[in-house]
Amino acid sequence: MHIHIFMHVPFEGPGCIIDWINSRAHEVTYTHWYRHPTPPAATDFDFLVVMGGPMGIHDESEYPWLAVEKAIIRQAIHDQKPVLGICLGAQLIAHVLGANVYANEQKEIGWYPVQFSPSSPVKGLPQEMRVFHWHGDTFDLPAGAAGFAASAATPNQAFVYKEKVIALQFHFEVTQESLDSMVQHGEEELVAAPYVQDRGLIQDLAEFIPENNELMYGVLDYLTAE
Repeated sequence: MHIHIFMHVPFEGPGCIIDWINSRAHEVTYTHWYRHPTPPAATDFDFLVVMGGPMGIHDESEYPWLAVEKAIIRQAIHDQKPVLGICLGAQLIAHVLGANVYANEQKEIGWYPVQFSPSSPVKGLPQEMRVFHWHGDTFDLPAGAAGFAASAATPNQAFVYKEKVIALQFHFEVTQESLDSMVQHGEEELVAAPYVQDRGLIQDLAEFIPENNELMYGVLDYLTAE
């Protein structure tokens, strides 16, 4: 399978998704939007992964490539390809499916619990667990989508659309390396707030990374199952 990854900044990469790709012997290619590359056609890949970034989905005047990216995501969904969006990627999926994306009442940064619905399409998700968050925006559920995760700060944390499209507002994919990179580049956002942890606590709670990664593999296996 040819998996294509959209990256918006160099410090929010695919994390453990690369380990999963290598273990399944899939092919992987990238579009690094921040380098202004030639974008792929939706026919160039079998599975699209859309990563996070600090920009918003409405920031096309500053990041004109967002319009191109949205068109490719929309086409991949139309072509019934597996699509996974994480954080900004989840917001982009919600947007192209017609849902509102807007500033959340609270920023959510750090390791906070998420509750998973028993009706989740991904098997093996616990009733509740700590996952890593770094977002200030949120989304409404698109028409036809089924939400399956929520937190105290963010009611819509994840949804599935037509079985092969999954949007995750949080970061199952985070590794120690990618966690360190996100904290380093976003430390100015770690200010006292109800759902913002400091750098020390974020690092102390990195013990949850292996469990998060195991669930990321479950999501990817679900999306690529025949």
